[in-house]
Amino acid sequence: MKNFVLFIDRLSAGVGKAFSWCVVIMALGTGYDIVMRYLFHAPTAWAFDVSYFMYGALFIMAGAYTLSRNGHVRCDFVYQTWRPRVQAAIDLALSIAFLLPVFLAVLVYGIPFAGQSWSSHEVSVYAANGAPVYPLKALIPIAAALMLLQCLAEIVRCVLCLRDGVWPQRPHDVEEMESAILAEAEDRRRIQAELHVRAPR
Repeated sequence: MKNFVLFIDRLSAGVGKAFSWCVVIMALGTGYDIVMRYLFHAPTAWAFDVSYFMYGALFIMAGAYTLSRNGHVRCDFVYQTWRPRVQAAIDLALSIAFLLPVFLAVLVYGIPFAGQSWSSHEVSVYAANGAPVYPLKALIPIAAALMLLQCLAEIVRCVLCLRDGVWPQRPHDVEEMESAILAEAEDRRRIQAELHVRAPR
């Protein structure tokens, strides 16, 4: 079961990191448009659409990755005081009651929605140059499938916690700056306390 969870976590991480390059494309496109607009008085017709599409792709395709890292926003001022088994029971119930049905519905309805857009080669009605939107809409059922897989991994993670009494280790890529600073300050206090104890009286 742990191998299944780790495989899904790695899959979600790979997709999320691949789509993180959308930020670079978005920044380059916007920067190019700013230079052309203000230095050469020749704004582009495509920069807004590129940034719009890249942001949309990043937003929907990074959802499973964020879930695998427990990074979605939650009001945890009460949740964090509960024992791990209570947390797991609540997460399990909410995942089965809400996450699974929602993303199953998005997958079921997203496939024909994306298929219709792809078959008609749908373009944006807001773009002057008729930018194609069907590739972006095709990501909707793909993102829903990834979220369903990650949701199943989270359910298994809850079951393991209910069985063992502790949460299985999650992979972490980055650490929040605040956590890093607090950890560094704690290390300094610990070292100073050890030096104080060892110092001759």
